[in-house]
Amino acid sequence: MNKLDLSGRHAVVTGGAAGLGLAITQRLLASGATVTWWDQDAAAMACAAVPLGQPVHSVVLDVGQHESVVEALRVTLQRHPVIDILINCAGITGPNVKLWDYPPAEWLQVMQVNLNGLFYCCREVAPLMRLRNYGRIVNIASVAGKEGNPNASAYSASKAAVIALTKSLGKELADTGIRVNCVTPAAVKTAIFDQMSAEHIQFMLSKIPMGRFGEPEEVAAMVAWLCTEECSFSTGAVFDLSGGRATY
Repeated sequence: MNKLDLSGRHAVVTGGAAGLGLAITQRLLASGATVTWWDQDAAAMACAAVPLGQPVHSVVLDVGQHESVVEALRVTLQRHPVIDILINCAGITGPNVKLWDYPPAEWLQVMQVNLNGLFYCCREVAPLMRLRNYGRIVNIASVAGKEGNPNASAYSASKAAVIALTKSLGKELADTGIRVNCVTPAAVKTAIFDQMSAEHIQFMLSKIPMGRFGEPEEVAAMVAWLCTEECSFSTGAVFDLSGGRATY
């Protein structure tokens, strides 16, 4: 593992108790950062924190509700008055069905978590970073947001929106010391696969020229670098982790 310097930095990771969020947390802690989890599953946070060997501040919230994000921020600032890093990792896939069969309520739920929740977090944290003229925001998008996966219209659309939001916010903060970037992984085998059909999982694998799924640690390595001071001239950018799948 390459050593990155995040000493003295405090990161908020949404959806941090499992999957990519947990792998990112482990890499941030190894690089010297302190971490606060924003997650809806208190039991999962308590369980996941035990083997880390370092304390993680856990705050329960519903990322898709603005008032819940505001309250989570208030609680977090009582313990950590500064947020240097925001990792927007919370997300859901939704069902794998044709668009004309997509239940409207489930479409709205995917958008509420994947897009609106990310917007709420950025909206509340970015002003605090502006006060100090420093910050790093990393949004977890997906290669599906670039290419559009069949039978995953809501997920694909939400991740395309995350890419566009990242570009927009990056430009808005380009004249500050805040950098805003996103990563677009291809399929990474985590518990999120439990939300997908076997056919959809096989489809995703078939699209990856390397012939394998990504590892959470590979995503975490990229994200951790985007959180460092060395990431100084990239903002509003999209970093691929697709095993050769991405075509642009």
